[in-house]
Amino acid sequence: MNPNKALWEKGDFTRIAQTMRESGEELVSKIGVAKGMKVLDLGCGDGTTALPEARLGAEVSGVDIAGNLVEAGNRRAKEEGLTNCTFQEGDAGNLSELKDKTFDMVISIFGAMFAPKPFDVAKEMVRVTKPGGKIVMGNWIPGDPTLVAQILKISSAYTPPQPEGFISPMTWGVESNVIERFGNAGIEKENISFERDTYTFIAPYSPSEFVTVFRNFYGPTMNAFEAAEKNGKSEELQNELNDLFNRENKSGSDNSTVIPATYLRVTVNC
Repeated sequence: MNPNKALWEKGDFTRIAQTMRESGEELVSKIGVAKGMKVLDLGCGDGTTALPEARLGAEVSGVDIAGNLVEAGNRRAKEEGLTNCTFQEGDAGNLSELKDKTFDMVISIFGAMFAPKPFDVAKEMVRVTKPGGKIVMGNWIPGDPTLVAQILKISSAYTPPQPEGFISPMTWGVESNVIERFGNAGIEKENISFERDTYTFIAPYSPSEFVTVFRNFYGPTMNAFEAAEKNGKSEELQNELNDLFNRENKSGSDNSTVIPATYLRVTVNC
């Protein structure tokens, strides 16, 4: 199996996505999605941004590599009666099932950044976007002190080294890399803009319980704990993550979690 597919089907990302809904709606409300637009939501998960796009009246195609998340997204759309939102399996680096110049907007929030071939991802996103259309990406930033960058950094310290040729998804959080990748796909530097934005995780339980959700349901942390257990270091990893989540919690309560995380919002005008 494709290792990326295996990673994202391993757990149940819907459990994490439930804590991201409010920020998903807020983001969609400010990027120009409008009724009648054709929108591709790439690396869509179970629809954290795809469903808000459809509620605004866009015709939304969600594509994700994980079959369980596609299933969950279609189920959520059906429950809401959103006939203008469909999900299908696909690879962000090879969207051969999608025609050239199809979409007014391509959106990928913490999705396409995890595909293993970033230059292919940029090329495919540009290919399926109409001239005059727009691409919006949300990418975590390497070395950032906030939540997700630190989860991935801590987790990587406990997992075996990546195979030769591996390109970290976090490289999408570096502006010069983004410019190079879209430049290779024919986009001028002047047509790419950046903004640091905040995504907030909101959970009705304690930070320590939130760590348990990541331990049980988020592929990268699941892999880290499996490796740590083999080395007798799972308690050490647990403590590091507990410290991080408690430190970042802004809810003012031990029984709920509100954690803002910084990310790089990329806008590409095609």
